[in-house]
Amino acid sequence: MAVKRVTNRTRATYSLNGKRRRMAGVLNRLGEEFKPWHGYTDDPFLELVGTVLSQNTSGKNTEVAYNRLTSKFNTPEQFMRADVREIQNLIKPAGLHRIKSRRLKQLARIVCERYHGDIGTVLRRPPEEARRELLSLPGVGYKTADVMLLFAARRDVLPVDTHVFRIAKRLGLASPEDDHEEVKAKLEEVTPSGRRGEAHVLLIQHGRRYCRARNPLCKVCPINGLCPKVRVKIEGHARS
Repeated sequence: MAVKRVTNRTRATYSLNGKRRRMAGVLNRLGEEFKPWHGYTDDPFLELVGTVLSQNTSGKNTEVAYNRLTSKFNTPEQFMRADVREIQNLIKPAGLHRIKSRRLKQLARIVCERYHGDIGTVLRRPPEEARRELLSLPGVGYKTADVMLLFAARRDVLPVDTHVFRIAKRLGLASPEDDHEEVKAKLEEVTPSGRRGEAHVLLIQHGRRYCRARNPLCKVCPINGLCPKVRVKIEGHARS
């Protein structure tokens, strides 16, 4: 019985090590394909603003809306006093401008009243405590909280958005039935230490260009040799 447990543990280790090697290979290849990018700013509150604007829209639209908005307002106090209709007009390129404008006003008020205008006080807490506090804020979900920890607090975390979620399962690094938190945990386990932020950025770019939700470009994908789904397709064609 003891021998069986050791054998199972050994198989699990080899499987985990295999996924770690595959993830390292994925990052190395995607690193040759895409340029790295960082957060919007060194200001923690404006990073939160940019992350909220990025929800359910493209990077290009987010950038346009962010630049328009922060050219007029750039402190929690200014956001709190701003007319919500003016914010709506400024952030229209990002979509959902009515919802996002109210959300930004709410967040600005909370940052001013609860954190005395400095959300950095949250980010300086231990990572899990900071994450719980961020998740308590209106409109802040798992991805937004982790983006804040990554870019504003410089923590070694791997935020999971829709692209990362999809690619992790296609690469076999997470199971089809895994939820967001399970995907995050598994990806962080197989990603080399210090490269989780890099993984987040590269996988998003890969999802936008190649590994699309619909009609993925598998034939020209730079990591198709590391993708189990592509190998299955190739082997299936070869047998037929």
